[in-house]
Amino acid sequence: MADVDELLRRNLLEVFGERDDERRRAAMATVLSADVVFHDPEGAVRGRDEVEAKVAALLADAPGFVFRLTGPVRVSGDLGVLTWSFGPEDGTPVVTGTDIALVDDGLIVRLHTLLDEPGDGPA
Repeated sequence: MADVDELLRRNLLEVFGERDDERRRAAMATVLSADVVFHDPEGAVRGRDEVEAKVAALLADAPGFVFRLTGPVRVSGDLGVLTWSFGPEDGTPVVTGTDIALVDDGLIVRLHTLLDEPGDGPA
């Protein structure tokens, strides 16, 4: 069973950062619970299908952009925090943020994404 650190890393890189639909869906099955709740500044969605739709739309709107971890994953019991950036593969990030995840039974059950204000986040 994956630990909190591994789940947060895999969620960023293999779920949100994966452009191949089949590989992304396969990763989601081992990272996110079937009824995961995901909150971001746009609102909340529930379930892998709704998260997958958000990820697909995000990546379609940002060709050539990649997610990067910007610091260590911090873990406290079943809660993890990860900071990230998103931008051109060879350029300056256009957005930075923080993911906060609650893990239960080896899967992320709640995921919150906080976006940094320009100039506030790691670059």
